[in-house]
Amino acid sequence: MFKSLKEKLGSLFSKKEDKEEKKEKVVEIKEKEEPVDKEPKEKDKKVEKEPRKQKKQGGKEEPAKKEETQKTDQTKVKTSPEGVAAGGVEEKKEKDAKVEKQKPSKEKPKKEPKEETPKETRIEENKEELNHAIEQIEEEKLDIPKKGFLEKIRTRLGTTKLDQDTFDEFFEELESMLLENNVALDVVDKIKQDMEADLVDLEIKKEDIEDQIKKSLKDSLNNLLIEPFDILRKIRFKEDPYVILFFGINGAGKTTTIAKFANYLKEHKITTVIAAADTFRAASIEQLETHGKNLGIKVISQDYGADPAAVGFDAIANAKSLGTQCVLIDTAGRMHTKSDLMREMEKIIRVCKPDLKIFVAESITGNDAVEQAKSFDKSFEIDGSILTKADVDERGGTMISIGHTTKKPILFLGTGQEYKDLEPFSKKEIISNLGLD
Repeated sequence: MFKSLKEKLGSLFSKKEDKEEKKEKVVEIKEKEEPVDKEPKEKDKKVEKEPRKQKKQGGKEEPAKKEETQKTDQTKVKTSPEGVAAGGVEEKKEKDAKVEKQKPSKEKPKKEPKEETPKETRIEENKEELNHAIEQIEEEKLDIPKKGFLEKIRTRLGTTKLDQDTFDEFFEELESMLLENNVALDVVDKIKQDMEADLVDLEIKKEDIEDQIKKSLKDSLNNLLIEPFDILRKIRFKEDPYVILFFGINGAGKTTTIAKFANYLKEHKITTVIAAADTFRAASIEQLETHGKNLGIKVISQDYGADPAAVGFDAIANAKSLGTQCVLIDTAGRMHTKSDLMREMEKIIRVCKPDLKIFVAESITGNDAVEQAKSFDKSFEIDGSILTKADVDERGGTMISIGHTTKKPILFLGTGQEYKDLEPFSKKEIISNLGLD
């Protein structure tokens, strides 16, 4: 129950312990990795090598070029006919003097001062590279999700007011989670309205931001979910038989739910009779009679095709004559869009005058169940709902939405196939299952 939504809320409201574990894993992997500061050292080595090249250009390497120049000049002297005929010796001396001028000075050239990066800057650069490496380790090797929005808020806030823009940015993420998990849009709007009133312009310390947001969401859900009334007390305090009518669409599990509810009343010492008023679906009467036999509860039935309202009336008469405390009326599944079936339901209600009208729906159908409940409530004014298959509902949006949409409580949750698998609805347990307690 609520597995998907709980996990997503958990990722939004991450715990401090999880962060510490992630840090330890990062440290372990960081020790195994190559040191991140190798690259700066290699850069330093390159900087050291560059002056040596300059030294070679202006220092000891230059004589090699001098010898080549001398050889070239000597060759020119030997091969020049003018040098031999007219003052070749003097011309040679002049050329030697030029070469002498080209000789590098024996004094070593002054080294240009090496531009060193300030120590603080190097530390900051190393920190940035280290942080980048840690992020890669976290994302690629540990598969740790990126920093959640609440963590971003913590780093942004000290002790300050949570402004409207920050709230809107946060709620956009929460809204996506809720909608993905079948929470109705009008319910999401109500949650936003509640949380906005709680949080915007509220002065919050950054270490308290997570707890404050969780508390606000919890309070909003507390207001949305309607606490169910004590149905056992209602049945016990009525002198005449207490009549309960069950309806919903095909396949929602009405017949099995009626059997579970009859067992629940039996466990609380309340006598019951069941009316098999679903005279349309094949084998529906036999199915209900089998349940009645297993539970030791009487089932009133007629032939297939009989008037459902007449079957319900017979069951009420039987209960009055025998002093039975409660009458449970099963009906055929019907879509809220079928006008003839809806008129038939109106007749059953007019004839049987039920004390309680319960809408039965599958929790896993999400917003479809919410829309069905809205339509049935508009037509017949339902008094409450029972959601089946709640044990396999990983999203849970129907449980949060259906009560607010109809303004009527969820009374029970079907949690399995056994007769005992019917649990009274509890707001506290729902909030606990969401991890908000």
